[in-house]
Amino acid sequence: MRILVVEDEKGIAEAIQAILENHRYEVDLVFDGESALDYILTGLYDLVLLDIMLPKLDGVSVLKRVRQMGMEVPIIFLTAKSQLEDRVLGLDLGADDYMTKPFEAEELLARIRLRTRQSSITQVNHLKFGNLILNLDTRELSVAEREVKLSNKEFLLMETFLRNSKKIIPKNQLILKVWGPLDESDYNQLEVFISFLRKKLRFLAASAVIKTTKGVGYSLEDGEKEGSS
Repeated sequence: MRILVVEDEKGIAEAIQAILENHRYEVDLVFDGESALDYILTGLYDLVLLDIMLPKLDGVSVLKRVRQMGMEVPIIFLTAKSQLEDRVLGLDLGADDYMTKPFEAEELLARIRLRTRQSSITQVNHLKFGNLILNLDTRELSVAEREVKLSNKEFLLMETFLRNSKKIIPKNQLILKVWGPLDESDYNQLEVFISFLRKKLRFLAASAVIKTTKGVGYSLEDGEKEGSS
């Protein structure tokens, strides 16, 4: 289970991360609303813990944009805003739950279990595009009888592509997800792993290709001709 924690106070964010990781959740942290939106739109998270008072873009605006785009990922507000009208507004806008600070760790864990229980029952353990299948449990990429095992970074990249097929994903968004913040000089790491994935797609005889849109990013597309790197 992968959870995104959006909290601008680093100490609180790291405390929540420690609680969740102690209970075997995978956790990513972001500290502002714009980054939160970028992360959520990757489609990689099973639940989001979202503060309201954030720099760059407030939590309410993040929630509105996520729901306007049709994403149903469970979102729990964690906020110091405890007035009734704040709770009602958050729930009316599409939040799945609303917790005020300070809160007890056990209550937070219980609410996470509640909000993810139904989605866990119906969770699909594979992603598919054309004849290409990614098994989310084994991290194997396959076409018919052929299959290859992916490294952790390859898996995160391919999962992102499959959840956003035919959409151009900016390079910085891919890098932020897989490596975290990098210097410009480190951007060639992305190109190296894209090259690895392209070789594996060719080996599998996949109908999908990773296309490059120069100066923008990459997309997973139908077709036999691979984009340039």
